[in-house]
Amino acid sequence: MNTPPSPLGAERTDGSSVRIGALVPLTRPGWVEAGRHLLAGLELAVGEVNDAGGIGGRPLELVVRDTAADPQRAAAAVDELARLGVAALAGEYHSVVARAAAARADALGLPFLCSSAVLDALTEEPTEWVARLAPAQSHGWRIYADFLLGAGHRRIAVAAVPSVYWASGTRILRDHLAPRGGSVVELDMRALTPAALCDELVENRATALLLLVGHPEPAVSIVKSVRRDQRLAKILIGAPAGQPEFTEWATSLGDDSAGIPFLRYLPERLGPLGVRVETALRERLAEAPSFVAFEGYDTVAVLAQVLRFHGADDRARTAESWPRVAVEGTRGQIRFSRTPGISVWQWAWTPVQVVDRDPAEPDRFRVLHAG
Repeated sequence: MNTPPSPLGAERTDGSSVRIGALVPLTRPGWVEAGRHLLAGLELAVGEVNDAGGIGGRPLELVVRDTAADPQRAAAAVDELARLGVAALAGEYHSVVARAAAARADALGLPFLCSSAVLDALTEEPTEWVARLAPAQSHGWRIYADFLLGAGHRRIAVAAVPSVYWASGTRILRDHLAPRGGSVVELDMRALTPAALCDELVENRATALLLLVGHPEPAVSIVKSVRRDQRLAKILIGAPAGQPEFTEWATSLGDDSAGIPFLRYLPERLGPLGVRVETALRERLAEAPSFVAFEGYDTVAVLAQVLRFHGADDRARTAESWPRVAVEGTRGQIRFSRTPGISVWQWAWTPVQVVDRDPAEPDRFRVLHAG
């Protein structure tokens, strides 16, 4: 069954439910497919919580707001959700948007469990109000850099556009690769066409190109141009941010979608809970669930436990509970701790894989490296 998202604005107002505000990109320029998977996981878990009796006999309810990858829109949504009396915030996929939401949640004293965003500096200063399930960018992207080194790549080019997230990723890669004999050259896609990018790759003798750009454009055009340039027949194209995880990538690029390694936050094998949730998500989405859908499910699983045991009507008690969380999630046991350099309560760490689509069968994923 392909269940559509809950209609926005259809929230209950009788005060009988325990409400969680859900921040999700559901329209462009947000990554709509990621948002759909995130919401599917959130909604599946809410349904299961309610089937099991809710929160102290009260139904759990999602109050969904579309962020559309807009930080200002997300901040305004946090203000609105706080006024509506939600017990906590959940979700968000885009790091820059999550950072804006986290800043407002911190200022308002509203607990926020971030599902998917990875930017290390999710808040400018350490906060007690925000926790995160996704691994920090510095953790995941260092694993990706180790994969590049292990595959023999020392001359790395990044095709990038201006963004705090992309700039942070480039810095992580450079800092990790340089002491190990690797180098990173930045190619500004504001000034280069895909064809001109190919010339730069040849001139710089790059053996790997990483896509630090938006999807579908300019990522799709870059991949097509590089694939068709015979001078670059041996170059590795990579997408550490995870674009190839979603079916839209395969639909846009066909056979060119394969062989492009990306980061995915799943274990080698799912346990019994993960297998059951995967089956339910596949039915709900009418396709294989991405790791983002599992992140959504785990977010609600954590919040449900917190609200059951530490109170659904006291935001301060909810925030104080982060270090006491111990929840069996779809991808392992979830606990939060203080991690050096990370300003929020962090699950350290969800499993991390480097994966690509199999060139022989693009609908199948291959695990190339794990960390």
